[in-house]
Amino acid sequence: MSSLDKMLSLLDVFTPAAPVWATDDLIRYSGVPASTCYRYIKALHSAGLLARVANGSYVLGPRVLEMDRTTRLCDPVYIAGTPVIRRLTAETGYSSLLCMLFSDSIMCVQEALAENAPSVLFSRGQRRPLVAGASAKIILAHLPVHQLRTIFSRHRKSIASVGLGADWEGFRQILREIKQAGHVMTYGEYNHGILSIAAPLFNRSGDVLGSLALAAAESEIGAAEFQKLAGRVVEASREVSQRISNSANVVDLPARAIG
Repeated sequence: MSSLDKMLSLLDVFTPAAPVWATDDLIRYSGVPASTCYRYIKALHSAGLLARVANGSYVLGPRVLEMDRTTRLCDPVYIAGTPVIRRLTAETGYSSLLCMLFSDSIMCVQEALAENAPSVLFSRGQRRPLVAGASAKIILAHLPVHQLRTIFSRHRKSIASVGLGADWEGFRQILREIKQAGHVMTYGEYNHGILSIAAPLFNRSGDVLGSLALAAAESEIGAAEFQKLAGRVVEASREVSQRISNSANVVDLPARAIG
């Protein structure tokens, strides 16, 4: 890991469960000499990525808010997808999500929550495992083979545990079937009792960017009845993909599994 990677990794420790970190704790987490960590903290603070609070502790800085605003104004999936998922939620009565592949995980870009949405549903900025759930599986089904090989080698046990295949050939076959179907439905793979249907989002070059999903609690609707909404999800995902293609400011960056 480079020194830059080590410095940026300090940002990973700031979470809703642990939003404030003392300098000494950051030094212990970093695993580098104290003098080096002080330089990292100073650089992150100067860039506005960290802000100093009482007793020599730090929180995420205002630059993060600025970057979030830029993303909301510029991200093609967020811009094209937000009005579509809001309409889908209004019409179906169930929550809708936009997700993208980020490193070895899936990240929520935007959510449109139904009135009685389960509290465990994805929300903007949250990450989930790469292989669990409909939002992840539909993206995996459209990734190039070389990326899938890397993912399979890293997550073989998790892949088998969610029924995506016990070996490479089984993994590829199941993903081919998902891709051919154009959508996938899962139940309780990440949160117990949650049904989800997802369809892919593409850029103008036909590369997968992310996914659009509809989610509901099984207590609200049975699996067979929920499956009937798959066509609505596919239709919405196609509309978002078309909006992305028609945007004048879109950079055609496909989903990447990195890290």
